[in-house]
Amino acid sequence: MLKTSNDTEINGQWQEAIIRISQKIFFLRDVSSILSALMPLPIPCQLIDLVLSLPRRHYGCDRDGPRAGPEPDLQQELPENHSRCVLPVVSPRRRLGDVIFTRTDGYHYSQDERGLLRRLAQLLAVALENLDVQETLRLENEGLRHERDHHRILVDVTNSVLSCLDMDALASEVSKEIHRFFGIDYISLALRENSGENASLNVYVTHYQTGKPMRREQKRVPMAGNALAQRALAQTEPLVINLRDEPQWAEEDPHLAAMLGEGVHTLCLLPMMFGHKPLGILKLSQHHKDIFSEANLRLLSQVTARIAIAVDNARAYDEITRLKDNLEHENIWLNEQMYNSGSFGEIIWKSAAMGALLEQVQMVADSDSTVLILGETGTGKELIARAIHEHSARNGKPMVKMNCAAVPSGLLESDLFGHEKGAFTGAATTRHGRFELAEGGTLFLDEVGDLPLELQPKLLRVLQEREIERLGGSKVIPVNVRLIAATNRDLKDMVAERQYRSDLYYRLNVFPILIPPLRERPEDIPLLAKFFTQKIARRMNRTIDSIPGETLRRLSQLAWPGNVRELENVIERAVILTRGTTLNLQLDGLQPAALPPVVHIPEPTSRHRTESVPVENDEAERQRIIQALREANGIVAGPRGAAMKLGVKRTTLLSRMQRLGISPQAW
Repeated sequence: MLKTSNDTEINGQWQEAIIRISQKIFFLRDVSSILSALMPLPIPCQLIDLVLSLPRRHYGCDRDGPRAGPEPDLQQELPENHSRCVLPVVSPRRRLGDVIFTRTDGYHYSQDERGLLRRLAQLLAVALENLDVQETLRLENEGLRHERDHHRILVDVTNSVLSCLDMDALASEVSKEIHRFFGIDYISLALRENSGENASLNVYVTHYQTGKPMRREQKRVPMAGNALAQRALAQTEPLVINLRDEPQWAEEDPHLAAMLGEGVHTLCLLPMMFGHKPLGILKLSQHHKDIFSEANLRLLSQVTARIAIAVDNARAYDEITRLKDNLEHENIWLNEQMYNSGSFGEIIWKSAAMGALLEQVQMVADSDSTVLILGETGTGKELIARAIHEHSARNGKPMVKMNCAAVPSGLLESDLFGHEKGAFTGAATTRHGRFELAEGGTLFLDEVGDLPLELQPKLLRVLQEREIERLGGSKVIPVNVRLIAATNRDLKDMVAERQYRSDLYYRLNVFPILIPPLRERPEDIPLLAKFFTQKIARRMNRTIDSIPGETLRRLSQLAWPGNVRELENVIERAVILTRGTTLNLQLDGLQPAALPPVVHIPEPTSRHRTESVPVENDEAERQRIIQALREANGIVAGPRGAAMKLGVKRTTLLSRMQRLGISPQAW
């Protein structure tokens, strides 16, 4: 039978114990430490149990410190010589639970001892309430810190990605920021392109590997049959997949299979939406699935929303840049068209040589073959190129021209093929080259003989493969362009002297057209002189209605080394000097035409006698020319032309054909 303790006074030792305990428990940060701080008590007590209500938890301690064990059953009878005191732990706000003091010395707690234990229970309640407040503050502070960190991440990501207007740079920046903030090693940005049956994903993959260089890859995959991508785009919430639980996805995608082989199991797909428009998918993967916690998924969803805005901005900028370049070029092209409508809107000709040349233009225009226009400077090579374009099926698209001799060699590749952003110093934006601007139309390369030797293989590749790569880029861009080249240089001699690639020459020389110089078609000079006079006088608000016949005759006798361009300049100077309605042309200083060289034909000799060569009459000559035209399929010039078969110059043959009334079209 238990006895009641006879210690009936709260002595100074108890007061010191209360002070000591209160000084300790208010600085402790966990319940077990607070409970253990009550020991040793100044009264007999071997065990202390604390049972908290919400949530229900049990803590215990003895004289040696915290102890593990089940929650005491207050309904169960105590062992012999055991006694306990159960007191409520109540704070000013609520009841926290119960504290149980147990002694094993065979005595009950006296009234005074219960009073001491009651005061300890009150201290315990205050300490627990203080601990609860501190924990609440800690959680709130941690939540605020996480929120601050999340806002900082969002601000940094937003500033980084929104400043990228190039898609390649945007994909690189996205992978860098996600890896930096979340430690995710596998980042894939899959952007949706086109729609319907032609829908595809342009995928930018970045893989960070410990101890190895970062690996980047870009590819295009069709949407058809890509069930995982379609599933991700069909929803608005993040999709987290465990590849071990759903291995069928790895069987359909080689990249996922490789990831699974490397031990990467968890895959997170976040759909990118902008204005209810699906733009693509942000695909993330990591060895540790804990990275895709609920809090991180909320933050990654917000990051994805910023990336979607950046993708839409980059696409809009790319479209604006493309339209701006096209508009700029179309503006130049239209201005050239307006200018040419007054000067070279029509080809002015009368000679048989120009008539035969225009027949070749008509024949080759219907094809899509490469044309090489040859001729001296100022003969109108660009005008012939424009005529080929206008009579071709591509006349609804622009004709883009480029003078290879007028562009510095260091900028020629960029101007021709375009460049990516950052390809060289000053390349602030992506720029489309002449091949892309001429898409569907014609590209006219003037002075192609001045193309640098190191750039010739790239032009050859375009002619062979019909595709280009921008300077500083790796993406292959298909082009649909008809090429017309022109030069006043002898490319065959340049090939022989190793100044020009032979393979490029043969690619350009599919259909050569030689423009005769002005001195070989003097009958065109009066028409050209009258045309230029009217055009220039109209431009200068002058009225000039006549040109003296003697002036036209003398113009036709000049050599014109600068050809049509020189004639136009001479007429312009004459219009400026004219003060009446009759053209005042000063021909002093102009070079007269050189007489054709005299060809001495030796008489055929025989060992025994000399025979005279019979003179050929017009009918015999006509039949011989017609036979040669039939054998050449109506072609006058060139290695297989009628002029080569007859052994005469092309211009001589054309002059004879005009005299005899023979048209090559009839044969």
